[in-house]
Amino acid sequence: MAIPKVGMMVFPLFWFLFSTIFPTLPTQANTFPPCNETEKHALLRFKRALYDPGNRLSSWSAHDDCCEWNGVCCHNITGRVIKLQLRNPCISDFEEISCNTYNFSLGGKVSHALLQLEFLNQLDLSWNNFGGIPIPSFLGSIRSLTYLDLSDASFGGLIPPQLGNLSNLHYLSLGGSNYYTPSLYVENLHWISHLSSLEHLAMFQVDLHKEVHWLELTSMLSSLSELILYDCNLDNMSPSMNYVNFTSLTFLSVSWNRYIHEIPNWLFNLNASLLHLNLGGNQLTGQIPECLGQLKCLESLLLDYNSFDGPIPSSLGNLSSLVSLNLFGNRLNGTLPSSLWLLPNLVRLYIGNNSLVGIVSEAHLKKLLKLKTLDMSSTSLIFKVNPNWVPPFQLEYLYMSSSQLGPNFPTCLQTQTSLWHLDISNSGIIGMAHNSFSGPISQFLCQKLNGASQFEALDLSNNDLSGELPQCWMSWPSLSHLNLGNNNLSGKTPNSISSLISLKALHLRNNSFSGSVPSSLRDCTSLRLLDLGCNQLLGNISNSIGELTSLNVLFLRYNKFTGEIPLQICQLSSLIVLDLADNEFSGFKPKCLNNFSLMAAIKTPDSLFTALQYSRYEIYVESVVLMTVGRELEYKGILKYVRIIDLSNNNLVGSIPTELSQLVGLRFLNISRNHLIGSIPENFGRMTSLLSLDLSRNHLSVYIGNAQLCGDPLTKNCTPVDESLSKDSIEENEGFEIPWFYISSMGLGFIIGFWGVCGALIFKKNWRYAYFQFVYYMRDWVYVVVATRLKWF
Repeated sequence: MAIPKVGMMVFPLFWFLFSTIFPTLPTQANTFPPCNETEKHALLRFKRALYDPGNRLSSWSAHDDCCEWNGVCCHNITGRVIKLQLRNPCISDFEEISCNTYNFSLGGKVSHALLQLEFLNQLDLSWNNFGGIPIPSFLGSIRSLTYLDLSDASFGGLIPPQLGNLSNLHYLSLGGSNYYTPSLYVENLHWISHLSSLEHLAMFQVDLHKEVHWLELTSMLSSLSELILYDCNLDNMSPSMNYVNFTSLTFLSVSWNRYIHEIPNWLFNLNASLLHLNLGGNQLTGQIPECLGQLKCLESLLLDYNSFDGPIPSSLGNLSSLVSLNLFGNRLNGTLPSSLWLLPNLVRLYIGNNSLVGIVSEAHLKKLLKLKTLDMSSTSLIFKVNPNWVPPFQLEYLYMSSSQLGPNFPTCLQTQTSLWHLDISNSGIIGMAHNSFSGPISQFLCQKLNGASQFEALDLSNNDLSGELPQCWMSWPSLSHLNLGNNNLSGKTPNSISSLISLKALHLRNNSFSGSVPSSLRDCTSLRLLDLGCNQLLGNISNSIGELTSLNVLFLRYNKFTGEIPLQICQLSSLIVLDLADNEFSGFKPKCLNNFSLMAAIKTPDSLFTALQYSRYEIYVESVVLMTVGRELEYKGILKYVRIIDLSNNNLVGSIPTELSQLVGLRFLNISRNHLIGSIPENFGRMTSLLSLDLSRNHLSVYIGNAQLCGDPLTKNCTPVDESLSKDSIEENEGFEIPWFYISSMGLGFIIGFWGVCGALIFKKNWRYAYFQFVYYMRDWVYVVVATRLKWF
């Protein structure tokens, strides 16, 4: 009976302690305790210091339980705040989704009130915009933190070494997306060695060039499994070092730095753990070593955009677990090793933009059963397969541009029903069936699929395709990027192209399309880039153009469009490129060009063109060839920063719209070779971003108010004329006689002078001897004088 008595004494004591420690324990199993009042007020002070343009923290009210607030996570027993997850909601897995990143970015200051969150173990402020302010040093005092993500949040300046006090930290991510100066940097990384529990360390665009011992310091972290140092100005990976203490490392990415040496030896000792190796975007040299074949656990090997030369090592065939191999953009040469085609788990293979040669046939590809992505672009490889071959894989991405794929369209592509992106531009394909667009390519476009095609990007540009486009675009509802530019296509633009409801970019430039632009194109409401330049299109631009309100680029140059520029074009407020040059437009009625809000702003939104970047697993960067400063240049990565209006070489009349002066972000303005009159608007001086302004070959009164100007094309003569002389006599008599007198006198003087001297020397022998004797004497005298003077020195 002693045991029950002890139990009766201990149980009340236990219950007292439990109720004291957890006073807010709920009485019902399906409820959670309210948040701590002290922590609620701390969070409200934290909110007041923030700038919240998207009203993301609207749920943070003093009248509500803070555990129910957006981004706040509490312990389900204690009610104490343990997580603040305030990552920008427009970012999912490093990709922007439906909303505008900029509008939903938190900013302002990070309040010290966070110090009152005693049990906070996760803080995520990533993908926000804190305007370049320093990372608060007091964060190093929140010792309970195990997870800290401040990446892509536009923090700047020195990374506080106080972060080294976070001894419980498992995850640390800093840097990236800082458009302010100074960007994040360190004086040294000694504080890193104190983070003994760290498993994930990521630094994006953090300047680490002052820390020459980064490798030794990071290798001291015995728990480290993932190390990412992207674009950190590192220039040395200690290539001579044979061993580092990365005992747990599975993921190593040191891409886009400045290494100018060979692959370091210590990498080959990570054969027991390393799964992912990314050395892309550096300047690594030499041949790819055979020793890489020792890393038999590797699932991903990225060596793209370096300066490797020589052949692809056959030892890569030993990497049987390899899923992704990227050798794109090097100087590799020779033929492909046979072992490369024996990798049973290979899903992504990039070998483009190298000097590789040889033939790739179905015999090479037949064992790559899991292949989803193949890039052989910009090589001398010849793709040669049997017309009836059915690949054992289903590709999602195929890049064969600038390779030897033609002349016939590869019929095996008709079996690839999972394709999302096909780029076979500039690959030597020509039309079939009497040089028309009807052979296998037409079958490919119009094939009857089991359901609609899931294609998102199709690039057949820079080939020799001819004929008319087929009327079967309704089978491609997912297509977002279509490029048929630089071919020999003709006929009218099919109405069915309006069925491409997901279309974002349409390139039909440099063909021979005729007729008018179908008004049904207005149904492509997602369209952001429309390039119909260099064709034979004619007629008026339909008023329906104003319904394409998402349009960023409108390029109609080198066509035969007539009529007035429609007022509805001013509804395209997102335009950054408007090129209507070299047409036959007349009139100039749009007085609303100031509606182009992106041209009226100097700053470029970060999210601009994000919708144009095709990204499921890949990025498709759009480009446009523009005429700027008299030259045709391709704008690709920097296209989002271009602001251009080109209306040159038309029949525009009237005066220059004063509204143009409000486009202060405009960089190129060309309205030359028209019939414009009047003066230049005075406010044009406000357009401080202009790099090029061309108003020439019009009838502008640009000289009014300049009394001292004279000469052509003005009627005022710059040469004073004696009024006592007749104007007619000056022009008719002296105007021609005086110049000819001087010309004839100069000719006569030359003849007399030449023969008076040279003729005498030719016909008088003693004169000739005397002349050359004098010349030799002077030569010897000069030599003696110079030699004597030099001897004195």
